[in-house]
Amino acid sequence: MDPLIVDIVDTAVLAYPLVLVGTGVFALSGALLAAREGQTYVTMVFFALITGVGGGSVRDILIDRPVFWIHDPLIAALCVAVATLAWFTPRRWWEGQLLEYADAFGLTAYAVLGTAISLSLGVATVPAMLMGVVTGCAGGIVRDMVAGAPSILLQPELYVTPAAVSSVLCALGLLAELPETLVWAVSALAGFGLRSAALYWSITLPGYSRDDSAKAEA
Repeated sequence: MDPLIVDIVDTAVLAYPLVLVGTGVFALSGALLAAREGQTYVTMVFFALITGVGGGSVRDILIDRPVFWIHDPLIAALCVAVATLAWFTPRRWWEGQLLEYADAFGLTAYAVLGTAISLSLGVATVPAMLMGVVTGCAGGIVRDMVAGAPSILLQPELYVTPAAVSSVLCALGLLAELPETLVWAVSALAGFGLRSAALYWSITLPGYSRDDSAKAEA
């Protein structure tokens, strides 16, 4: 188990499974993107790794904390194992709504964990919330940048918003000194519920529509 999580979070029994689930789901999404592009096994492993640990790595660098997966060999091994599994199985087994919902759980679980770790290290409340969002979203953003794919940030679908909801609820609950396990569970489920609703009903955010040029011409 990652010793940093044991030292920082009292309920590490819950924290570490969240790390593994989030890492595995994101690693799978990275491996499948490489598979969709017909890339090699090495490239698939690389995409699985940067997607699985990208968000947590960015968070740790920003808050001046030792990067979590460097001290835990199981994390990198999990990414390699997921990529290997994806390599030897048909891509259609993994793509579709099931992976989308799994990704939603990983997103919000990582957001909660990132917020909790940041607060425990003395990061101020608002930056800690932002670190939660970064932890949940940055891996996918880095993956898309490396692949040259449209970033999730440029899509109208609700993705960053559910992570933000989980981060805010987690921070407020912990600051109110509510039981950690309850706060984590409620926060993650709230964000997951929002993301699931967006997937099911195709809920999107409105885009900017102000047309100054048209008014100037008029």
